[in-house]
Amino acid sequence: MEKKYLAKIIANDNEGLQLISACCSGAKIKISNIKYLQSNKIFLISLERKSLETGDNKKKIKSICKFDFVDKVKSKNINQKDLQLTLELIAIDFFKNKDDYEINLIFKDNAYISLITESIEVRLEDQNEIE
Repeated sequence: MEKKYLAKIIANDNEGLQLISACCSGAKIKISNIKYLQSNKIFLISLERKSLETGDNKKKIKSICKFDFVDKVKSKNINQKDLQLTLELIAIDFFKNKDDYEINLIFKDNAYISLITESIEVRLEDQNEIE
């Protein structure tokens, strides 16, 4: 039986974030699968990504990307009322802003989500392969 390769990447610096960004590049995300749990300071995205790290571009994997310690979320050029809208993630990057970090999720068509956070604490966890 072939071993299913399911990634679990935890990032708390630029290098880790770049790795997660590379794994998620081209991922499809439905608006209904984006959640901000303000009281817990958690931002969650359920995404469908290609298995880039195994070199198998045909395999699709359902993954959860979790951002901790998120104080504020801003979005631009995204219709949040259209729950069926699917965004395509291009990259994730960040910059330091005084005492905070701003993590940017950059999507196709000039759409983005900006997370203001006190530290970089991001986890990408694969759930299952999509048949």
